[in-house]
Amino acid sequence: MPYQIDVEVNSSSTKIPSVENIELWISAALQSDELNQAEVSVYIVDEAESQELNAQYRGKDKPTNVLSFPADIPDEVGVPLLGDLVICAPVVEREAQEQGKTLEAHWAHMLVHGTLHLLGYDHVEDDEADVMEALETRLITQLHFPAPYTEALESNEQ
Repeated sequence: MPYQIDVEVNSSSTKIPSVENIELWISAALQSDELNQAEVSVYIVDEAESQELNAQYRGKDKPTNVLSFPADIPDEVGVPLLGDLVICAPVVEREAQEQGKTLEAHWAHMLVHGTLHLLGYDHVEDDEADVMEALETRLITQLHFPAPYTEALESNEQ
């Protein structure tokens, strides 16, 4: 596989997907950008650590589902490091239940969503959100999960 995906777990959750599934879902997002190679680190945490990182890097003093930290390496260096994802397992579990999704579908969505952020996609502006959400929907349905966005779900997105 042209992708190096490292997974580290610092969470007490017993509902974390397998490393194979995490790699599959991230790889689907990476392939959408036609990258020949990429390195991504995934760090799975509990709420206290997510809240600390979210406060430090985004100024929001609450835990969040996924944080994306794109690598800031010039292209000419030739290092395929794309960046890091921090996923808060309890938040993902709670959101899946609140949104009526299977836990596996929501994990897949959060990993695809975070990876797309590493690839430079964003959803701050409406036109950017439309592009990103359309790509997320295509990728998630190709992975045989239901489309991640509906009007009811969008009102819960952070």
